[in-house]
Amino acid sequence: MASPVELLSLTNPVFKSYVFWVGVLVIKIVLMSLLTAIQRFKTKTFANPEDLMSPKLKVKFDDPNVERVRRAHRNDLENILPFFAIGLLYVLTNPSAWLAINLFRAVGIARIVHTIVYAVVVVPQPSRALAFFVALGATVYMALQVIAAAAF
Repeated sequence: MASPVELLSLTNPVFKSYVFWVGVLVIKIVLMSLLTAIQRFKTKTFANPEDLMSPKLKVKFDDPNVERVRRAHRNDLENILPFFAIGLLYVLTNPSAWLAINLFRAVGIARIVHTIVYAVVVVPQPSRALAFFVALGATVYMALQVIAAAAF
């Protein structure tokens, strides 16, 4: 059995893939703040008085485009952060490299697609639901494997 030091090394293809997708998803989460700012400037929707660019503007909290991006960002935080934790623990179970790498890819790509079809180019359902459930399914599978490894 591999030691935790060996499993958490960039020589381990599973850990290397995990690190790559965590990096991609961190950048994705950070870019969501920028996308929110772009929507705020585009729609002149600002939540704080000091951000108003003109005395003619008023503080607004209800622009549908801004709120859509904010909901997508919140959804990322609710789903990507648990993946960060469970993905790392999953690496420690010494899973099949093929399966683990593809689970990490599935989560990463599904979360990117989720944002695109939800907040960038709005596409009707079931596109967003499919992206959501692919990532959720992969994360739950990893969580169950971690629980099984720890329990038995």
